[in-house]
Amino acid sequence: MDVIMPQLGETVTEGTVTKWYKKVGDAVKVDEVLFDVETDKVSTEIPSSVAGILEEIRIESGVTAKVGVCLAVIKEAGDAAKPSVPVVNPLKAVQVSSVAPAASGTALTPPDLTLKSNAALRLSPVVRRLAAEHQLDLSLIKGTGRDARITREDVMLFLAEKTQSTSHQNSVSKKADASVCAVTSSLSSALVSPSVVTFGGEGGSANIPQTALRRRIAQNMTQSWTTVPHVFQMVEADFYQIDRARHAVADEWKAREGFILTYLPFVMRALSIALAKFPKLNASFNGDSLTVWKQINIGVAVDLNFEGLMVPVVKDVPMKSLTKIAREVVDLATRARAGKLRPDDLSGGTYTLSNNGSLGTHMTTPIINTPQVAILSTDSVRKKPVVIQSPEGDSIGIRPIGTLGQSLDHRAVDGAYGGAFLSELKKIIETRDWLQDLQS
Repeated sequence: MDVIMPQLGETVTEGTVTKWYKKVGDAVKVDEVLFDVETDKVSTEIPSSVAGILEEIRIESGVTAKVGVCLAVIKEAGDAAKPSVPVVNPLKAVQVSSVAPAASGTALTPPDLTLKSNAALRLSPVVRRLAAEHQLDLSLIKGTGRDARITREDVMLFLAEKTQSTSHQNSVSKKADASVCAVTSSLSSALVSPSVVTFGGEGGSANIPQTALRRRIAQNMTQSWTTVPHVFQMVEADFYQIDRARHAVADEWKAREGFILTYLPFVMRALSIALAKFPKLNASFNGDSLTVWKQINIGVAVDLNFEGLMVPVVKDVPMKSLTKIAREVVDLATRARAGKLRPDDLSGGTYTLSNNGSLGTHMTTPIINTPQVAILSTDSVRKKPVVIQSPEGDSIGIRPIGTLGQSLDHRAVDGAYGGAFLSELKKIIETRDWLQDLQS
């Protein structure tokens, strides 16, 4: 069986093999970790899908390969063929020299990669680009990855310490040095705090080189915004029934699960029910046709401490209980920030949910994650005086009101379809027995 470079995200086209856990001739078990792969978005372990003997390694550690390229060959159990001699990939010697282009108008000297050759080959594309952008001597950076490999987090910590030192010297000497930008939080940090920016000189400025992840986001968002005719619609929904259920189980839930029950899993559950009734929004647009998906897989935008976004996917949402959805969302978000997502976690999304409500936003107009045709933004839930209708008559009450905003691809559906969908979503949120959902 051919072992191929996996698709680590819908927009990722290549990855770097950073370590092989097996050598040619070794026995391999199903689900046993075979190798590590790293891209601009994620670093993860890849398990074997079959049992057998590792017959051939075609892409050595440190080499970058396109998605779908054969990395190795496993002779499956039952095949008597003997292992063959490993193939040495000629690209191995040229991967180290990969350097990101300089900013416009700036002459960039390639960084001093004063490392042992085998260590240099283990550098990921992310680390090489950061080294080029900041002109770093990587021999000064201590690697904390496997086999002392230098990771992105190691580089960011080095930059932060370097900036603090430079800032201190500036305050003593009162000299205006060149501007320096340091990002003090790594992707593995769960804290939410903005990056520290140091400005050069009095009234100076700071040049912030875009990371590979930010460049990828910029490329994808520009492509979506310039090619997809976006339509934005918004409704307000009364979250009283959801709040009632959350408060009823709050203490027991926190003690049992270890985290607070937020609005997000409720919205995701409601979203999956509404999408089943409006399937043209659970779809992909392909130019001449609309592919409608039977399975409802909802991607959740996860903020990486203000350094970018990843969209892990909760698969087959309608088939999962509210409790299971809540657990999966927390698990995916935690592993996304720790850089431990698996390839399957980032693939297969059919609709995307962006949650800015925890930051207090009133209204967000999200950009569609193409080729999907719609994305929902949930903003803050605030207590407001509203008219409450009942058989006894209207009254004024204080209710938790939240906004639900959807951007849709006008090529796929019209505003009437989108509006009807939002009305259905609002109805589900406001009238469903959510406490029963939590108990089932």
